[in-house]
Amino acid sequence: MAWLILLAAAAFEIAFAVSMKPSEGFTRLWPTLGVLVFGITSVYLLGRTLDRLPLGTAYAIWTGLGSVGVVTLGIILFNEQLTPTRLACIALIVTGVIGLRLAGTT
Repeated sequence: MAWLILLAAAAFEIAFAVSMKPSEGFTRLWPTLGVLVFGITSVYLLGRTLDRLPLGTAYAIWTGLGSVGVVTLGIILFNEQLTPTRLACIALIVTGVIGLRLAGTT
């Protein structure tokens, strides 16, 4: 169950980061409220997993999945560049996340 909560925390982390762009420097109300709600929810859910997962593993997976998700949505939603170098870096992050999951203890 902790792993599912961690995945939900990563999803909220992605929503948090993606909401920052349309908030336009926190000048638009609804996207700014989204940033706050998504960010708080993400950190809360991450915290809920730490009694069952190693801190370093949980945090690295949370930030790794968040990074990959934000880069992917940046490409899809905001027309950011997709280059071979970016793909290789995403692959490295995913490899690291999988490696930490396999090496982690519960």
